[in-house]
Amino acid sequence: MAQQHHEMTAGEALSVYLQDQATEFLRSLRLHRESSTDAQGAEEALAAARALRRAARRVGATLHTFRPLLDQEWTEGLRPELAWLSGTLAREHAYAARLDRLLGALHRLSTPAPAVVPPAGSRPAGRDGPAQPPAPRTGEARAGQSVRKPAGQLAVGAAKAAALLERQLTLARTRAHSAALQAFGSSRFHAVADSVAVMASDVPLRPAPDTDLKPLAAAADAHLTEAVAALPLLRAGHPYNAEALVHGLAADTAPEAQDAPWLKVRSLLRLHRYAQEVLLGAAPPDARLAAAGAALDRHREAAEAAAAAAAAARTPRIAPATAYALGVLHADQRHEVEAARFAFQQAWLREAVTAP
Repeated sequence: MAQQHHEMTAGEALSVYLQDQATEFLRSLRLHRESSTDAQGAEEALAAARALRRAARRVGATLHTFRPLLDQEWTEGLRPELAWLSGTLAREHAYAARLDRLLGALHRLSTPAPAVVPPAGSRPAGRDGPAQPPAPRTGEARAGQSVRKPAGQLAVGAAKAAALLERQLTLARTRAHSAALQAFGSSRFHAVADSVAVMASDVPLRPAPDTDLKPLAAAADAHLTEAVAALPLLRAGHPYNAEALVHGLAADTAPEAQDAPWLKVRSLLRLHRYAQEVLLGAAPPDARLAAAGAALDRHREAAEAAAAAAAAARTPRIAPATAYALGVLHADQRHEVEAARFAFQQAWLREAVTAP
């Protein structure tokens, strides 16, 4: 594909990529419509919706990065519609993943580590002489077996906190599912699908595009580099620096403002990756960028999970033990935000290893 891009003009290479993504969009739409209503069909519908969302995201990003080569009126009309569709389809999966993440974290935090009973006769020696084997008693745990200690105060509110989160996020997921179904049946979606179908056969280029692909891709890279330079990477490079946690405990009900620069870098990194796909075609992605993107994905998931825990803790008339469990959960997810920032810093500053 990369060699073909050298032989084709910029407009032709861009058209090939957009037509491939449009074809993937239409194929996923067909699979979604043909999926059955049973459990297997529901999984197939979710997979098709995710593939459709990926294609819509790539098309929208490509229209943004390479808009000087494309018809301006068509581009400015389609881009916000693709963003609307991608956001609508993403919510159901996001709520489900957030619930799984929070319930798993609650279970991990409220379940103590198993304590191993030492083997019989292992009483340490003291002033009274060498160790003596203890007298066996009926019902005593066998040597080497693990026993669980009482979970403590956190376990008291963890069950109710889990029930509250499940109730709130399941309701949100149900509403997101209904919104997605309504979107698929709306005239707005059909207009988007029609535009993508036209693009699959004919990409509206400018009559005489005089811009190359590489400078536009380089501009996306420059915007990414500038945004990364504004991040506190030096502080993020110190594990357990507690910056994400301290900001997350602020009185402001929207502490995610400190996450905004990181989320901006995540969006710009995607634009850069998709621009590289246009340039390089099927070439394997840069491992450094892939690791950095994965870290920023974890950052966003943890930040949103922490916000969900904080929102649940503000529910009126909940028990103090429930609020305490939710507070511990919020702090745990802000620590996960910290860990994701550290992972991004390590991935971003890693020098690319090139073969000799």
